[in-house]
Amino acid sequence: MFDIHSLNPQQRDAVQATEGPVLILAGAGTGKTRVITCRIVHLMAKGVAPENILGVTFTNKAAREMMERVREMMPKSISRAKGSDGKPRRPILCTFHSLCVRILREHIHHLGYKAGFVIYDESEQVGVVRKILSQISGLKGVDPRELLSALSRMKNTAWKEGVAPEEDPIRVRILERYQRALHACNAVDFDDLILLTLRLFKEHPEALEACRERFRYIMVDEYQDTNASQFALVKYLSVKHRNVCVVGDDDQSIYGWRGAEIGNLLNLEDHFPEVKVVKLEQNYRSTNVILEAANAVIQRNVRRRPKKLWSENGRGDPISMFAFVDDDEEARVVVEEIEFSRMARQVGWREHAILFRTNAQSRPLETALRKAGVRYHLVGGQSFFDRREIRDFLGYLKMFLNPNDDNSLLRIANVPPRGLSDGTMEKLLGLSQERESSVFAVMRHTDMERQFSPRTVESLRDFVNFVERTRAIVMGSGAGEAGGGGADVSLKDWALGFLDEVEYWADLRKSEKTPEAGENRIRNIRDLVTTMDGDSVGVGADKRLETFLADIVLDGGRETEKETTQEAVTLITMHSCKGLEFPHVFVVGVEDGLLPHTNSKETGNLDEERRLFYVAMTRAKKTLSISHCGGRKKYGTLTPCHPSPFLKELPEELIQDGSERAKKPVNTGESKNLFASMRELIG
Repeated sequence: MFDIHSLNPQQRDAVQATEGPVLILAGAGTGKTRVITCRIVHLMAKGVAPENILGVTFTNKAAREMMERVREMMPKSISRAKGSDGKPRRPILCTFHSLCVRILREHIHHLGYKAGFVIYDESEQVGVVRKILSQISGLKGVDPRELLSALSRMKNTAWKEGVAPEEDPIRVRILERYQRALHACNAVDFDDLILLTLRLFKEHPEALEACRERFRYIMVDEYQDTNASQFALVKYLSVKHRNVCVVGDDDQSIYGWRGAEIGNLLNLEDHFPEVKVVKLEQNYRSTNVILEAANAVIQRNVRRRPKKLWSENGRGDPISMFAFVDDDEEARVVVEEIEFSRMARQVGWREHAILFRTNAQSRPLETALRKAGVRYHLVGGQSFFDRREIRDFLGYLKMFLNPNDDNSLLRIANVPPRGLSDGTMEKLLGLSQERESSVFAVMRHTDMERQFSPRTVESLRDFVNFVERTRAIVMGSGAGEAGGGGADVSLKDWALGFLDEVEYWADLRKSEKTPEAGENRIRNIRDLVTTMDGDSVGVGADKRLETFLADIVLDGGRETEKETTQEAVTLITMHSCKGLEFPHVFVVGVEDGLLPHTNSKETGNLDEERRLFYVAMTRAKKTLSISHCGGRKKYGTLTPCHPSPFLKELPEELIQDGSERAKKPVNTGESKNLFASMRELIG
């Protein structure tokens, strides 16, 4: 059990305010995760049933960490208790999308779907759009990804009352076909998870009431990042009992470009007039120099809830400001600073992070790091789950779970080659469209045999038999029906079995240029297979497979979480760094046109750009270095640059010339002159 007196007064206030709506304004580094977990444990200690507590956050990693902390702090009497189903009684801690999956698995039949629906990721959605485009004349050359983004905007606009969908008749027709195609495969996309849940609540009040009774106490983390549909979901669930606690920081709202609405936090009183506001301002991360500089920058934003961060971590070193001739010099000196810190002060690579506004800025940094032999991790590189062999494997799993999933079936039907050519698959796809059925349903019809050669018919029969035989092991004799496969089936053994049967390992080895490359791909699949059964005791294999696939689609950050534990310098964009912290931070390229970005200046959205700079600064625990260049290469040409106007908002007494701290002068006299004239340049 946690000790309430270990919290500071404001944190205690936030933990003990359990009834009615509460807004916890949690500044950067003020211990909000601890407050949320303590609040959950406090609710259970007061007698609230664990299953009546819902905590929602934005990443599976955050949800897992929160659950681990709750488990450690729970009183033994609660942690040992089990529900009527024999499972431990636990609060629900998940993301918005995971919450909607949970709700839809139970209630989606009201909307004409089956409970075993699959969730399409972006590549699968693009595949559906590409197929639709091929059927409509006059749309050659249309980028399916751009069209998919437009369809997403239409869907997320159309659900709001009083707002009509985009009137472009072609896009409306494509959206209708897209939704029909997904429905025919019993599939949904990311947008559908929330939008279908909202539709369920609106059209089926009995389902809404069941969810309200289950989730009587609701907490939402990172509330400043919620969009309109997520806010609507929270309001639907909480408006009856009104025990909703939202935790966020308007000063860290940096995702407006992807739909986040800062007004959800700023205007909360419009929906919950009785809301209690608690401010967390004591920072446990940074020194006071860093916090004073960040406070000075963010207070220039007028539309915000006032707060002022402070710390007991001491004054700290001044912020180092570097001015460089160009981005190559910037990269070289930053790497020199990191290496000097490592060798002279025994500060490891992993304690350093380099933050930048755009991905393009990483090129000279990566070059300099490689040249110096410095290990680094670039956050946002190719995802583990985007690799060919992983997509093939997941395609098999999705197809076994739902043979009517055309996207997955078309991907793996001839992988490894089994006599089902592209021409055969195109013909099957055409027949499925004529009959308004899935490709697998067409394969099973005996009348299709007249359309193909005897050899192709034999290949099709073999494939259908393989699919039905393999999926029956997991799904049980009543494949696709309630009950499904047995609890004693090992998904790991089953998966390795069918991969051996189709000789997939041999195909991987044969398709790669070197034996090492083939073995690496095999190792990737084997590593993933070992996680398939999870820790669900007594759960049917079909349900475990559903959960495994849903977790992968919903958890895009799994590889990043794993790789950032290495002894390596972190390279990361400012948008990706929120929620992280590093002892020593370099914020590079703080130039007009990059920060604030030209696009934001044109749209007048300087407040969000200033918040982005604030987020970058508050990642630093011990030292913060900021740099800008007199020129930056673009398409091979050196383009003149000017310091960001945000730099003049930093108090001069908190800044020192970076070259004074470096192990040697930054580089040239020209570089020093640039720094000396910086104040003049930015006024």
